[in-house]
Amino acid sequence: MTEWHLITGEYPPQSGGVSDYSRLVASGLAAAGDVVHVWCPPAGSSVQEEPGVIVHRELGKMGPRDLRRVSRMLDEFRPPRRLLVQWVPHAFGFRSANLALSFWISRRASAHEDHVEIMLHEPYLPLPQRHLRHTVLALAHRLMLAMVLRAAARVWVAIPKWEEYCRPFLLQRSAPFAWLPVVSNIPVNQHPGATEAVRARYSISHQRLIGHFGTCGGAIGRSLRTVIPDLLNGHPERIFLLIGQDGEPVRDEILRECPQLRGQIHVTGRLSSEEVSSHILACDAMVQPYPDGVSSRRGSVMAAISHGKAVVTTSGRLTEPLWSDSGSVVLAPADEPSELTRSVENLLIDDSHRLRLGGVAKEFYERQFALRNVIAALRSGSDSPLNATGLRYENVASTGSTSF
Repeated sequence: MTEWHLITGEYPPQSGGVSDYSRLVASGLAAAGDVVHVWCPPAGSSVQEEPGVIVHRELGKMGPRDLRRVSRMLDEFRPPRRLLVQWVPHAFGFRSANLALSFWISRRASAHEDHVEIMLHEPYLPLPQRHLRHTVLALAHRLMLAMVLRAAARVWVAIPKWEEYCRPFLLQRSAPFAWLPVVSNIPVNQHPGATEAVRARYSISHQRLIGHFGTCGGAIGRSLRTVIPDLLNGHPERIFLLIGQDGEPVRDEILRECPQLRGQIHVTGRLSSEEVSSHILACDAMVQPYPDGVSSRRGSVMAAISHGKAVVTTSGRLTEPLWSDSGSVVLAPADEPSELTRSVENLLIDDSHRLRLGGVAKEFYERQFALRNVIAALRSGSDSPLNATGLRYENVASTGSTSF
């Protein structure tokens, strides 16, 4: 039995991928028999806590005074304390430039002799940036990363590529890196009739229901605004469903240009996890474009494949080889929307291939990404979970150079 102290910038009822991931990991460790303390900011409303998880909403705004108070509370636990930090700069306040938090994590390792492990969801903003303010933030992120890497006894990375990005900031020390993919935060909803009710609402019998789950902003939104009209124009039997809370701008912009598609594009708005599951299950195929390519840090694609859906997604600079090697999804180049459209078209006209692909996707998720694999890796103290080829991904990085 291990006692964990999970440090996170967001936790339910706060929304967000890191929030959901932190809850899943905390509950999974507790279910396995470990003692789990979660340290997080306060929440505006109450939420039912997971059995075996003790939540300390003591981080406040994560400023120096808050951190000193949390240090005194942590020191009441028997050393060495095992800290698991969910690292993504944008979750820690101070407009994502919380240098005090990074220094605090470093001090927990050096002065308090805590065993610090970093779960690296995202390292830093890329460079160059167009605006001076964003350039300053990108540089601050790198300084923050250097400080937390100095403290880390182990670095878990959501995608193997993050190790390459971290190497220049290790500053002459070595640290073991291990791959720990994110998991789906949407459990499969087995409620009888739920899927049928969704299809009855959005799609009459024999119509094709195409879905997208997750964010619709930025480059993802731009891709959807190109692909959706191409898929729907001339095909009144097709319906597109944007599952999530920010699909309205995409729908509205498409309808301004293509008013004839009114009635074929629907937006769900914010849903519970059970409702999201029912909507994903109702879809015939899922379209999940990512500007940097699909990767094991994308919880939205994890949700789609864990539900056994045929997925068309994109390949890019962050895409791991496992996606093409496994045959679990259909890949199109991230910068070629026409190829994405063509791939979806091919799926829609081939029922057997679509069903077979969904089965492969679900089996792949269970074998490679399911929560039990994440918990086993964290608890075992092994160097890493299995990678796509069934071999262990392990590297002890020291110095090097890279660009981002």
